[in-house]
Amino acid sequence: MLVGHRLMDAGEYELAQKAYMRAAVTQGMTADILAGMGSANLGLGRLGTAERLLRKAIEKDQESPEIWNNLGVVLVEKREFFEAEQVFRRAYALDNGESDSIRDNLRLALAKSENSDYGEEQEQDYKLVRRGTGDYLIRKIP
Repeated sequence: MLVGHRLMDAGEYELAQKAYMRAAVTQGMTADILAGMGSANLGLGRLGTAERLLRKAIEKDQESPEIWNNLGVVLVEKREFFEAEQVFRRAYALDNGESDSIRDNLRLALAKSENSDYGEEQEQDYKLVRRGTGDYLIRKIP
């Protein structure tokens, strides 16, 4: 898991995916591993796979604000703003409003859901978060 997290921090999403799969062999498909794999797939632009893995992670751990947040990021990328807003609200509530990243993501999702004509020139960065130290930032690549 630690190797996967470090590879995510370095932007090496394909290698992180492989590290999480290796961790699954020894630890099983835990919520953390599913969330890591989902986040890596998001970084690779595989939105459908990322959403599926993050939803499975939530089935195993419904109390993790980090997993809810990362699912919200996927939904925003899929332009499903209204559901993303609800998911970010859940993440923010579970986190007791302590995470700046989750709060910022909720604000951006609210702005997008209120203005569905949000233009490409106004695109914002959403932040993936993980358990433990550090957080991920997903940016659009030109």
